[in-house]
Amino acid sequence: MSQSNFPLTLYFDSACPLCVAEMDQLQALDNDMKLKFADILAEDFQCRYPHIDPVAADQYLHAEYADGRMIYGLDVTCAAWAAVEKKRWLSVLRWPLVRMIADLAYRFFARHRYSISWLVTGTRRCERCNMPADSRTPSDQL
Repeated sequence: MSQSNFPLTLYFDSACPLCVAEMDQLQALDNDMKLKFADILAEDFQCRYPHIDPVAADQYLHAEYADGRMIYGLDVTCAAWAAVEKKRWLSVLRWPLVRMIADLAYRFFARHRYSISWLVTGTRRCERCNMPADSRTPSDQL
């Protein structure tokens, strides 16, 4: 992926403990500043990102490259981890036969992420889980 396509803005659900945990990991590994993080539950989200439907972004992970190109679901996960040069094995999930099954599994996860979070972390949902303060978070980028 060309450097000119970055940053990749990840539109995430800050009420989902697993989602925020993944964003925390990505943020910590993003030494080259290739990622931006936008909380779809932020009060000013629709003003700052009027082209993103927060309801759709809540149902299915959305991300946007600097050139305006949108990606969704596991494509976002794979692109974000590739941007920080970690978890290269995730590319297997984009192989043609695996992709169909992986996308179905992702849809299940996305639909049931709060219950899955409860099983994994003991917390179903948080009011707004905390990400570390960072100059790349949307509230600091006005």
